[in-house]
Amino acid sequence: MNEPLYITQWSIIRKEGVIRNEKVELNNEIFTNFATFLKSLYKKEEISYPKFYKMDNLSKLGFLGAEMLLKENSFFDRYKKEEIGIVIMNSSSSLDTDLAYFETIKDKTNYFPSPSVFVYTLPNILIGEICIRHKINGENAFLVSESFDPELMIRSVSLVMGTGHAQACLCGWVEVLGENFESLLFLIEKEKNRMEYQPSGGYSPFNNESLIQFYQNK
Repeated sequence: MNEPLYITQWSIIRKEGVIRNEKVELNNEIFTNFATFLKSLYKKEEISYPKFYKMDNLSKLGFLGAEMLLKENSFFDRYKKEEIGIVIMNSSSSLDTDLAYFETIKDKTNYFPSPSVFVYTLPNILIGEICIRHKINGENAFLVSESFDPELMIRSVSLVMGTGHAQACLCGWVEVLGENFESLLFLIEKEKNRMEYQPSGGYSPFNNESLIQFYQNK
């Protein structure tokens, strides 16, 4: 029988602002545009990672969601980097960047394809950026679903966690298409860790009801 899984940390990034473990980290009362919003959050968190500015919008959003999720906790003290998996989903894949790349190749008289843009026409590059930043070496998967799908997320994370090697998993939903975006990320840990420490976010069962409740946290 599989060991019960729990949500021990979570972060939400939407136009309205940023929430981490029930705490409002950024109240975005006047939303201007997506690019400005991302830069504002990056600077507010005093992150020093120059490669951030070279990423596409999907990777920037996922990167910042992971930064919010992983800050100020002992997550990496409890696990080896190869014991941490990642499962991320969205509905648009890398379409936001695909469209930008298409603009560089559609006109044969003004043909200027950019290798740096082309790299990000694969959605799993987002996971790669998070892994590089935090040196995570566990199993990972990027899934595309028509809409936020708690059952698919639970099945996928349970499969990663059920291998016996993965002890924790970063999972969630990171969607970007034009000015529409949202990031909802979770840390998933096994029941035994409840006896070892008290997470600042408390505990929520990793099930359909919890995921829907978090997603509907508008």
